[in-house]
Amino acid sequence: MVTALEEIQSMIKKWTYYISILSIVAFICFGFKPFKKQNHDWFLLGEDDEILYHFPSKNQADYANLNIPFTGKFFIGYKEAIAFRESQGKYSKVNSFGMMGKYQFSPETLRSIGVNNHAAFMKSPVLQEKAFIALLAKNKWLLRDEIAKYSGMVIGGIHVTESGILAAAHLGGVTTVKRFFKSNGTRHFRDGYGTSIKTYMRKFGGYETGAIVADADASVQ
Repeated sequence: MVTALEEIQSMIKKWTYYISILSIVAFICFGFKPFKKQNHDWFLLGEDDEILYHFPSKNQADYANLNIPFTGKFFIGYKEAIAFRESQGKYSKVNSFGMMGKYQFSPETLRSIGVNNHAAFMKSPVLQEKAFIALLAKNKWLLRDEIAKYSGMVIGGIHVTESGILAAAHLGGVTTVKRFFKSNGTRHFRDGYGTSIKTYMRKFGGYETGAIVADADASVQ
């Protein structure tokens, strides 16, 4: 004969079972609930929006909280990758051909963007960073037709992108890049160490350079 105590224990076991089933179902339902996504249009934000800066940015400090390596496809990855290839990122570097600084500028190139004091240039990381941005802006203007015409195409075995074109111009100058496209990729400049603009066009292709504004009169302020 079942006692009252046994009936209570049996009911407790049943309720415990049902509650466990309900808990599992609830966990599954809420566990697979889609996250709410927030869409940020990088270049379409107004001044009153809550975001304090836009990506991609030209300032490395803007990426401090992203906790990502600077070898990604952001612009910061682009300039640091070029700097490492040019000088291992050393602001004080002067090579055997007289190229100066982190990005290895020639005296002629520096003059074209308004830098005439080489000693001050070598002592100022800020000035060197500004010089790199100014040169990109100037070259982007000078190569605007080539960027518009050839981006996305395969020329001389290279998938052409804006960032690759600008990198090639940094190595060999605007004229050599124009010559490369006019020859359909058969003529390509090599620097004093044997590095081809095709190497730079390939290696530094696909980076975000949209934040660079083409400027015929770009100079270091």
